[in-house]
This record gives sequence, structure tokens and C-alpha cells, in this order.
Amino acid sequence: MSAWIATARAASVAARAFAEAARQQMAATIAPEGKVIPALADREQRLVHGFAWIATTAEALAATADWAARSHTAGRFGAIDELVLRIGFGEYLAQLLGGVPMSQNEFVRPGELGISVAAQVLAGDAEVQAFLARGNTPANRLALAERLRGGELPDESLDDDTIDMIRAQFRNFARDRIAPHAHGWHLADALIPDEVVQEMADLGVFGVCIGEDYGGLGLGKLAMVLVSEELSRGWICAGSLGTRSEIAGELIGANGTDMQKAKWLPGIASGAVLPTAVFTEPDVGSDLASVCTRAVKGEAGDWQLKGAKNWITHAARTDLMTVLCRTDPETPGYGGLSMLLAAKTRKADDIDFPDAGLEGSEIEVLGYRGMKEYVLSFDDFEVAGEDLLGGQEGQAFKQLMRTFEGARIQTAARAVGVGWNAFDLALRYATERRQFGKPLADFPRVSDKLAMMVAELVMARELTYSAARHKDKGERCDIEAGMAKLLGARVAWSNADLNVQIHGGNGYALEYEASRILCDARILSIFEGAAEIQAHVIGRGLALRAQVAA
Repeated sequence: MSAWIATARAASVAARAFAEAARQQMAATIAPEGKVIPALADREQRLVHGFAWIATTAEALAATADWAARSHTAGRFGAIDELVLRIGFGEYLAQLLGGVPMSQNEFVRPGELGISVAAQVLAGDAEVQAFLARGNTPANRLALAERLRGGELPDESLDDDTIDMIRAQFRNFARDRIAPHAHGWHLADALIPDEVVQEMADLGVFGVCIGEDYGGLGLGKLAMVLVSEELSRGWICAGSLGTRSEIAGELIGANGTDMQKAKWLPGIASGAVLPTAVFTEPDVGSDLASVCTRAVKGEAGDWQLKGAKNWITHAARTDLMTVLCRTDPETPGYGGLSMLLAAKTRKADDIDFPDAGLEGSEIEVLGYRGMKEYVLSFDDFEVAGEDLLGGQEGQAFKQLMRTFEGARIQTAARAVGVGWNAFDLALRYATERRQFGKPLADFPRVSDKLAMMVAELVMARELTYSAARHKDKGERCDIEAGMAKLLGARVAWSNADLNVQIHGGNGYALEYEASRILCDARILSIFEGAAEIQAHVIGRGLALRAQVAA
């Protein structure tokens, strides 16, 4: 085995030990008597979130070390992979010691968490020192940039012919059918054309994880991740079309009655039924316990929906709404919430919402335009009584929690795809654009950016794949999914910003794709759980996990 792979494995163990020291410090503060006190966790957000970012960084290091080992075992680990490993480890270990970025102006440093001694131990580790001294060096970044300019990419095989074939198939589709048109669709603020949606359906995009008995492909979350990543590399909106079906398919597949599964899953898998998730409300974002939209049961057993929803993606061109609503107003919090499978009529010509009792208005947005966002208003909108998910009231929160794992893993995959899109454009522009008599890529500050874009992408990618593997094993993975989304969104935004910087003034022009990718990337740290919510869930969740284990 390459010496650097063994060094990486040892350094990742040291990083995890450092993260454990941070966890213990956090737990002592927010759970002084062995149980997390929510008020303390809220008051000590910076401590909780700082730990979450440290733990996420440590897990990214471990996932990347595993990638390198698998690649080496398969005989694929080459010079470019070693450079990515050394640069990525050198940078993230330095961040653990000097400051992990939580946002553009928030850095978590060991001293403020009370783990300076643990930081000294980490810094004194021989393997960590090797990466700090010979990992993320100017020479290594230059060598990586030169290989990237020559057309090389880090190993991406998953040692499964079917999975690797799926990646190739969707990469080709995104390259040929999505990428050439994405910017035009974005500038026109147009929906992805119906014929392209149908082509995606024919490829199985909407039924990747739906069982074969219901017309799906019956594959796992790792396959879903690859499909989402490659489609998003063409355009985030193409990758996101599958998210609606992923959420609905898992909600119904895991919680629906036999009749509900037979009624909805085949249509979702084939693309005949396009669903949308209707969870968020105008005054309720991540605080789902405060959902107010009501569903009142009539004498005939049907439900009447009343209320408003906000930020509903792809609402007009859909046939099914999974609606989070309150069926028991006497029970506060999560206990009074239920999920309805509400059939609706697709937009027809110029009428976006033709059904009685349902109105909608578009929310104009910076990016992420290919499906459109809406505010929805329900005024006695009728839902069949048989379409209460699972046939039981009060179960919506439990039903959603498992689904959020898959949705957040897929969002992480979309982020990785957007990050690759940004890199692809940056590399092309830096190679073709000449200044002062030579290509931009010849300048060290530009080649440094290209090298770091790829090193971080591999780390975010491997953390995402790791979360998908946990999900495929049937393991609880809310923490892993949150970590993947947390890091993936940050890397996508960083790469999109660097892409604009490499393009210079042209990157700020609407006619250049760089401007679109910047707008698209910005949403990733907000939807499917904002970065701050993810960090809070990770921090509290790991404290609780440790207590349960103890």
C-alpha cells in the first residue's frame, strides 16, 4: 500500500480523536447531567455547531482515506489520486488546527471550544505532521493542476460495473441533453421541457429506488446519488427533478398502505406522476412542529385542506402533493401532524392551478429556475379520505424523518454535481483565456484554485457516498446525511465563487454560465435543512448517540 494511504488512515484516526475531544467538551456544556438540555444547546449554538463542523471534517478525512485505500486495492490509485489525497488532508488537518470555516466569516478554532490541549496532541501526531509539511504545498497544487489541464481526473470508480455504467450513462445524457441548453432555460426562466423530462423518465430517473414490483429500478441510494450528481453536473434543476420523486417514493414505499403503494408508486417510477413536497409554510421553515395548515375531515370521510404553503418546488407541473398538515389541532407539536397524498391537476396551457380550492403564485428567484417555486393557498381543497399516508393520523413526523435522510444525501450529491460543473467551466476558461501572453491557468493563484476545487470535491463526494452506503445497509444515517449535505453545500458554493473569480468580469455577466452556477449553488446551504439546522442536528445527535452507546 502507498505510504501516503497508510499515513492518511492514521491521520484520520487522530482527527477523529480530536473530534471526540470536542464532543466531550460540548456534551459537558449542553448535557451537564447526561441529558441534552435544549435551552443550553440553543444558547451554546456556536459550541454545538463548531463541534459539528469539526466532526464533519474528521469524517470527510476518514471517507477520503477509505477511497484511497479502495482505489489502491483495485490497482487504480495513481499520481493524481495521491496528489488529491495529500492536498486534501494537508488542508483539512490545517483547518482543524487553525480554524474550520462554518461560513465566510465564521471560523471555529480549538481555543474557543476549550480543546487547545487536544489540538496540541493532533499537531504533534507524526502522520498529521507529514501532511502539514508535505501535503497542501505549492508544488503539489501545481502538479495537480497540470494533470487536470492534461485531462486527468481522480479515480471515481465504485468497483461495481452496474453502478459505474449508470454514472457513464447519465454523464453522457447530461452532457448531450442538459448542459447545452441549461443556460438558455435559466435565462428564459423556463421549465425544463416536457420532452426532456420524458427522456429522463425513460432512463429511470424517477424510479431509481422504487422496487421493481412497482416498475422502478430497485436500486439503492448509492445509485441514486450517482444519477443526481451527474444530472446536476449538467444543471442542478435536472438533478433536482428526481428529488421530488425520491421523497414521495420513499414516503409511500416505507409508510403507505398496500393500496397507496399500488396507486402511486408505478406512476411515480414511470414519470407519469410527477410529485412535489408540500411541507414549508410562510412563517414555518425548519420548525415543522409549528405547521398550521389544517386538514378537516368531512362527513363523507374526505379531507378539506385549509392554509398556505411556501417555497413549493415544481408545484404547477405536478400530479401529486405530499402535504404536511395538522389533522388534530388539539395536539400541539409533532403529534397532531399527518401526511396527505393529495392528487392535483397539472398546469394546462396558461392556467397553473386549475383545481378548485387551490391557488398558487410564483416566487421569482435568482437561480434554481428550471422547476419554479410557488406559494400555495388551500381553501377547502379536497383530498380523498383513503389518501391519508399509512391510514393513520399523527404519524407525519416519524414518516418524514427517515425520508429526510435520503433527501439530504441526494442534496449532497446535487452539490457535488454543481461543484464539478463549476470546476469544468473554470478549467476550460483558465486554459483558453490568455492574459499577459499566457493562459490564465499558468498563473499560480489560478492553478491553486483549480487544484483546491478538485481536492475538496473528492472529499465531499466520498463523504456523500459513505452516507449513501449507510442508508443502503438500512442503518440510521441522519447524522451522516447531514454531514454530507453540510460539507457538500459549502464546497459547491466555494467552487462556484472560484469559478466566477477565474472568469473575472465575464463571470459576472449574465451571458456566461458562471453567473448561473453561482446563483444555483447558493441555494444548497438553505434548502433541505439550512446549514445552521444541519449543524445543530449533527451536534445534538452525536451527543445523544454517545449517551445511548454509554
